[in-house]
Amino acid sequence: MQRFKAHPWLVLPVACAWLLLTTGCSTLTKHASSEGEVQGEVTFPDPAKATVPEGAYVSPENLRQVMPGMTKDQLYKLLGTPHFNEGVFGVKQWNYILNFRREDGEADFSRCQYQIDFDSKHRVQTTHWKPESCRLIVDKPKPAEAPPAQVAQAASATPATMPTLPSDPIRLSADALFAFNSADLTEEGRESLGQFMQEVLVASQLQDILVVGYTDRIGSKKANLRLSKERAESVQGYLIQGGVPASAIHSEGRGEASPVVQCTDKNRAALIACLSPNRRVELSGSTRQK
Repeated sequence: MQRFKAHPWLVLPVACAWLLLTTGCSTLTKHASSEGEVQGEVTFPDPAKATVPEGAYVSPENLRQVMPGMTKDQLYKLLGTPHFNEGVFGVKQWNYILNFRREDGEADFSRCQYQIDFDSKHRVQTTHWKPESCRLIVDKPKPAEAPPAQVAQAASATPATMPTLPSDPIRLSADALFAFNSADLTEEGRESLGQFMQEVLVASQLQDILVVGYTDRIGSKKANLRLSKERAESVQGYLIQGGVPASAIHSEGRGEASPVVQCTDKNRAALIACLSPNRRVELSGSTRQK
């Protein structure tokens, strides 16, 4: 009888299969222990190893749009590139260091770590915060929309009881309204504007509404001024379509003037993410003179 002789190219696959059955794949074990959940606990990378250790200011409105099923491209438009060297292909996790301005006067800002886990299709699966209290900054309850009857009642109110816009401008993230370097409202942007349409509609009965567009400092001043003006006009047009009287609302663009944050990042993607708060549209109202 002829004795079977194993070929060398068969040895490695057979050995690997045996190891998978007995101990599991070593590469998977290494990944599970270095990132993500370990023994039921979520682990975060060392902030000192971040490519953006100082953190970035990301609009809470952008973070509220993050939901399961989103692609990495969609996340990039909302949050920018992740702040750690986590690679591109086969990456199952992104991590960010985020700064939020505080209102209690104890410090200039709160610093949080934000982690996103992806499923096998590279779509958002779960998100985590460190500390967990940071979640409250983003997950503030939205004011309930007034029923039609209440809106109609407010619209017919006397000047003495008429609602007015806040003394501070309403600040909307341009990244939540427009695609990068675009003045066309996205579907998500229209939804964001629709959330406070009634507030502006009612206030316009008593006030002159001013819509002001701002950009970041990337690009030429002339192009930024034009883009900021076009974005303000897009918001103005949407509000007029929603019922705000054209005579009660005006718009202007101020380009890169009055920046909210200053950034010194050398990496372009990191710089774009850091400058996000400067890309904005602000709405303010002044009492109409009789």
